[in-house]
Amino acid sequence: MTGIRALQLEQVLRSRKRLRRELLENKALRPVRIAVLGGTTTNEVVDLLELLLLSDGFAPTFYQSEYNRFYEDATLDVATIAEFKPDLVYVHTHFVNVSRLPSPDFSESELEARVADEHARFKQIWESIHTTVQCQIVQNNFEHPPFATMGNLDVAAPGGHTRFVLELNRAFARSASADRRLLIQDVSSIAAGIGLSRWFDWERWYSYKILTTPEGSYALADSLASLVGAILGRSKKCLILDLDNTLWGGVIGDDGVDKLHIGKETALAEAYTAFQQYCLSLRARGVLLAVCSKNDHAIATTGFEHPDSVLKMEHFSAFKANWNPKHENIRQIAEELSLGIDSFVFVDDNPAERAIVQGQLPMVVVPDVGSDVARYAGIIQAGRYFEMATVSKEDLGRAEAYAANAARTAVQAKFENYGDYLDSLQMTAEIGAFKPVYLERITQLINKTNQFNLTTRRYTFAEIEQIANDPSYVSIYGRLTDTFGDNGLISVIIGHHVGDAIEIDLWIMSCRVLKRDMELAMLDMFVEGARSAGASVLRGRYIRTPKNGMVAEHYQTLGFEPDPPSTDPDQSSWKLVLSTYERRNRHIKVL
Repeated sequence: MTGIRALQLEQVLRSRKRLRRELLENKALRPVRIAVLGGTTTNEVVDLLELLLLSDGFAPTFYQSEYNRFYEDATLDVATIAEFKPDLVYVHTHFVNVSRLPSPDFSESELEARVADEHARFKQIWESIHTTVQCQIVQNNFEHPPFATMGNLDVAAPGGHTRFVLELNRAFARSASADRRLLIQDVSSIAAGIGLSRWFDWERWYSYKILTTPEGSYALADSLASLVGAILGRSKKCLILDLDNTLWGGVIGDDGVDKLHIGKETALAEAYTAFQQYCLSLRARGVLLAVCSKNDHAIATTGFEHPDSVLKMEHFSAFKANWNPKHENIRQIAEELSLGIDSFVFVDDNPAERAIVQGQLPMVVVPDVGSDVARYAGIIQAGRYFEMATVSKEDLGRAEAYAANAARTAVQAKFENYGDYLDSLQMTAEIGAFKPVYLERITQLINKTNQFNLTTRRYTFAEIEQIANDPSYVSIYGRLTDTFGDNGLISVIIGHHVGDAIEIDLWIMSCRVLKRDMELAMLDMFVEGARSAGASVLRGRYIRTPKNGMVAEHYQTLGFEPDPPSTDPDQSSWKLVLSTYERRNRHIKVL
């Protein structure tokens, strides 16, 4: 994710064609189709977006509307977009695309009505796309007007253009909150971060109908690329942190706990405290935290006993403080957490350590944070590594779920018989057909799961919603609870009718619940659903990817037969005759 982003904008613009050719040489790119409906000329944003998506591992194909035909294309000619079959529709609008602005003499009621009218115009766009195209929509909100014609009063007066934009943005936010098929690209914040004087380019606007500066166009493309990655499950999952001069000032092995710079006494101490608070806020919304430090383990842990330390030992899902090379420790962290190496962002104040990790583990994102702790959070945030498309209950409880897994592992060591250990967990599963309340989490899990994934097919929320209502599909989810807590929704199987068989299109499961017989409980219930649907055979496929080797023998282990026999290690087909199938699960109580 850092390749293109590590370059200066001038380098990207100057070398765009060469960079595009080089990135297209990657044979593992994942296709994605994006329809761009523009209120301004969108070529520059799309060109930059293509480079960033290629850098992130996607092979994008674009449909672009003509200049300022976003409304007509979405409502009157939406069939053309449907023929394109996009995975995502991006409605690229700006302040200049607001149809009618308020007058200085407007009352509060007139402002409210005008906002409602403009909001209704965009709702027509969204509803038309949802009805006909049935895919995810990303809609820009609006930057502040370039000229506050009423001065400071513009933000408060009912006739102020700034006030109008603020109210309209709130209406957009409410719509997105109520409909997970609609996501808002926060152009208001992006433009504010750059500054309106560097955002608008009036010469380009009047000449080419490109409203933003190249810097503004790049910021829009970068934001959208990160949002696409979040929608399709490519966001990072874990922040790995060094300790000395990264989470606190000083070297704990030399200075001791009492002399660490942390707290509120000095500017430097306060900066380290603020960075710890930022890390904790990431954890609160689902990002795992881990430590990788060259230190004595026992001494390193005492740093979190400092009375002003915001972070405590229980906040870390993995903790490696030793004298081994850091890239080796990161590999061990990946194994412990059952995460891919490309799930990590590594932050270290030492440029030599950053270079070694980057060289040995190029899949790990290693931002150039420098050595000024006051800049760490801003640099991480600017990288958009942990972009989110949704926030689920599972996200909010992810760190606690990993802590519970560690407790399960400790209990397992006390049992000689593995079956007795499974019984001691008192596992209970909720397994059933897709429910509306779970569709958001199902979509998220599908697009994030890479290892226990037989086919690595991806689905949008709209597609999952359609499958849930289609009687030709047999689709189930699974939740798992035990004595240590609720693991949440952790498994999904999707299959469809083909004659007398159910073809399994997708089978995924979170690695957090491996080796607990959840796959047997899921198979039992899927067989039951297939029989109820009149099927006599299950058919499944395994398609190898760089990450799913762990399930290469999944179907064989479950008693499926090769269909037909194959010696190709990269893909195979399997079948299971249902007439003789008997329940396999022995250790999970299924509700």
